[in-house]
Amino acid sequence: MPDVSPKYISRADYEALVGQEIGLSHWITVTQERIDQFAACTGDHQYIHTDPERARHGPFGKTIAHGFLTLSMIAEMMQKLPRMEGVRTNVNYGLDKVRFISPVPVDSRLRGRFTLSGLTEVKPAVIETVFAVRVEIEGNEKPALIADWRARRCF
Repeated sequence: MPDVSPKYISRADYEALVGQEIGLSHWITVTQERIDQFAACTGDHQYIHTDPERARHGPFGKTIAHGFLTLSMIAEMMQKLPRMEGVRTNVNYGLDKVRFISPVPVDSRLRGRFTLSGLTEVKPAVIETVFAVRVEIEGNEKPALIADWRARRCF
């Protein structure tokens, strides 16, 4: 298991990172078991995700991960990003410009690339960060997805 301990930095140092790539996750393998567990949680049992035999004759030649599964994996991928000192609570504020660029075949390895594209104080003791996220598929030039991820951080 890779070390997922984040590094803590000051707010000023964090603000200085705006516009820069601040993290690249470890590779995560998308297994059929993970896909099936996601299908069980969401009720999305479309054959291209959950039926390897039928999917073999479908448009992708094998099962593929749900787009929303890939999107949800961003939370795991961001565990090693630098964290701001003094933050009491992090709240997911939403996603903008989500695009599913490439299908993710079963047993693919994914990683997240994070650029801190914005940091704004929205009110005293609350800042909003925006990360440009790119989820990469090992060996594929095109990403699985791109998104702008917003979070609120309360001090």
